[in-house]
Amino acid sequence: MKLRVLGCSGGIGGRHQRTTSFLVDHDILIDAGTGVGELSIAEMAAIDHVFLTHAHLDHIVSLPLMIDSVGDRRRKPLMVYGTQAVLDTLRQHIFNWSIWPDFSVLPRADQPFMRYQAIETGATVTLGDRGISALPVDHTVPAVGYCLDSGAASLVFSGDTGPCDAFWQVLNRLDNLRHLIIECAFSNQEQGLAEASKHYCPTLLAAELRKLERSCEIHITHLKPGQVETTMAEIGGCLGDFDLSMLQNDQVFEF
Repeated sequence: MKLRVLGCSGGIGGRHQRTTSFLVDHDILIDAGTGVGELSIAEMAAIDHVFLTHAHLDHIVSLPLMIDSVGDRRRKPLMVYGTQAVLDTLRQHIFNWSIWPDFSVLPRADQPFMRYQAIETGATVTLGDRGISALPVDHTVPAVGYCLDSGAASLVFSGDTGPCDAFWQVLNRLDNLRHLIIECAFSNQEQGLAEASKHYCPTLLAAELRKLERSCEIHITHLKPGQVETTMAEIGGCLGDFDLSMLQNDQVFEF
């Protein structure tokens, strides 16, 4: 499998600040933040599956626009995966005719531009030789992380989360874990905000990573614009013994 980072910022504020979205091979999207804007029309039209971690705006904002841009270029509906709670939120608050047209019934109910597919935490969707599993996390809204398994190796993306023992228990059972992409949204100065919004700051992340019993490369994502240098310096200070780096736009992982 190949994963390309389209966006990995915790906000916007400059040319390179794109919110979360990853392109897997040519046909799978993990989250649909503003990073989707890096794709051409042809690349967007080739995407058959979108897996959403949760329904916060920075992770879904490009989904309605993408469907509108390429729906008429596709021969089959785009499959949108998420927990039932996430899909219900999309139906009620996005594709509700008030905010955006309901592309689950357009242009026709029997041949729509998109279809919803619920996925439960712990379940795996198999696409050819590729497995995509929903992992438990703890956020302020219903959310999951994802494990992408090529058979040869696995890459795990935490999505948005705070401390969650169940997440680490799953990771410690992965014999082929190679990459962990994990969020750290706030600096230590804003630990109270991190705790209230169920995100990580370096101190919280350091305590959680001590629960990881597998050796893998660790990549930090979801850093807030304006706090990147401060937060990464704090991470280096308390996690210097880990093999970690800051995730970058256009970074590519093959596993």
